[in-house]
Amino acid sequence: MMAKALDTASDAPTVYIVDDDDGMRRALSLLLNTVGYKTEAFASPQEFLVTFKPDASGCLVLDMRMPGMSGLELQQHINRTGSMMPVIFITGHGDIPMAVQAMKDGAFEFIQKPFRDQDLLDSINHALLVDSDHRDTLAKRAEVTRRHETLTPRERQVMALVVDGAPNKVIAIDLGLSERTVEIHRAKVMEKMAARSVAHLVKLHLGMTDSG
Repeated sequence: MMAKALDTASDAPTVYIVDDDDGMRRALSLLLNTVGYKTEAFASPQEFLVTFKPDASGCLVLDMRMPGMSGLELQQHINRTGSMMPVIFITGHGDIPMAVQAMKDGAFEFIQKPFRDQDLLDSINHALLVDSDHRDTLAKRAEVTRRHETLTPRERQVMALVVDGAPNKVIAIDLGLSERTVEIHRAKVMEKMAARSVAHLVKLHLGMTDSG
């Protein structure tokens, strides 16, 4: 099945191409533009880093061997910035140790030249979907954290006990409050967290604290 770009709007994710071979850069840009991807091409890692933003959405199609800074070195530099952008390596000179190192450093895919256009398009499409899903997850987690920060210290105490499964009576005893006061705090927690049920509140709490 033919891979399709996710979006052609101005805010669509970008496929960044870094390759010192002018012919390869042009060919890749033409191929990707033809199927609707937004692209930016660079002749060297240094040129790419001038405009690179760690929070940029998209994926990186990266040549392995380049003068000055290799693809592996660029990948490692990007990793140090905290960027989670998927990296797809392409190379005509790759070997198993290089591929292993690339994957160990978090490469999304490693493609040997010459490759089928469709194989590259499929990898890029998958990489952009993964990047989009990851960004959605981070955005949702950030929103839940923002809501949690609106809770008062007492409401946070109540929430912690609620997600642990404690009934109002037990929460009242633990916090030295009346059950009625606990009910009021609990209702505020549910409202501020936009939780539909205790089960939903637990899910929100787990999503907020899960670092993976």
